[in-house]
Amino acid sequence: MIRITRRGFAALAGAALLARKALAQNDAAPLIARVIPSSGERLPAIGLGTAAVFDSDDERTRHAAAQIVSTLVAAGGRLIDTASSYGEAESVLGDVIARAALRDKLFIATKLEAPDAAELKRSLARLETAKLDLLQLHNVRDPQQSLAPFKAWQAQGLCRYIGITSTSHGDFAAVEAVLERERPDFVQIDYSVDDREAEKRILPLAAEVKAGVLTALPFGRGRLFRAVRGQAIPDWATGFAGSWAQFFLKYLLGDERVTAVIPGTSDPAHMADNLGAMRGALPDQEQRKRMAAFIDGL
Repeated sequence: MIRITRRGFAALAGAALLARKALAQNDAAPLIARVIPSSGERLPAIGLGTAAVFDSDDERTRHAAAQIVSTLVAAGGRLIDTASSYGEAESVLGDVIARAALRDKLFIATKLEAPDAAELKRSLARLETAKLDLLQLHNVRDPQQSLAPFKAWQAQGLCRYIGITSTSHGDFAAVEAVLERERPDFVQIDYSVDDREAEKRILPLAAEVKAGVLTALPFGRGRLFRAVRGQAIPDWATGFAGSWAQFFLKYLLGDERVTAVIPGTSDPAHMADNLGAMRGALPDQEQRKRMAAFIDGL
């Protein structure tokens, strides 16, 4: 087990202080929340993704997770997205959430690799909850995939919503087929300002079948930050973005078909910066075109 040194604890505490200061600057602006189409429930538009973030079960990871979840809740956020295949992430989150008694303040989404009752039981145990907010079938590849087991679990009260996910353009045809036939409550896809294929294919269909949209990998697996390294945000974007992270996230939120964006991070200060995109002005359609053209021109 990795032990947190006094220096390490101080560093985490300092990051948390920076996070609180960043959040305080945005407190006066209205919270951006989106309606879940199948129910009318409103969901805060920035959440937390956990792929490759909390996959190790050790003291350092749990402490960082506690800081990040606390930062999320303090800013009015609710959504945490994880998966049974993300190492120990479910266990880390389950422990953190239970210890802080935050379950009722969170919208917990997880994913199964297959419609397997044993896998679902394991996820519920690891997350220390009797009921999930969103249960998703991970990485849909089969256009004939049935969601009958997920709908049965939903009817049994084991989850409130069901969904499907994919971060591969090669599987978009399967996603489209399942989305149109099964009509899940949510679809989660890979979408960023430099990867806009979902705008043409998935978002219009999601709107048609009244499915909420979660967008994973909003920073393009780090490509976007590498592309703008050393550059300042354009003057024309400072009215709606205070950082590059907010620039990238607000491009996505500028499309009203997007229900929530789920950037991953293990840094409380980065979490606070991400959450800043949940308040303040959003770019209009002309500004979004300018944002896309700017990134394409790098």
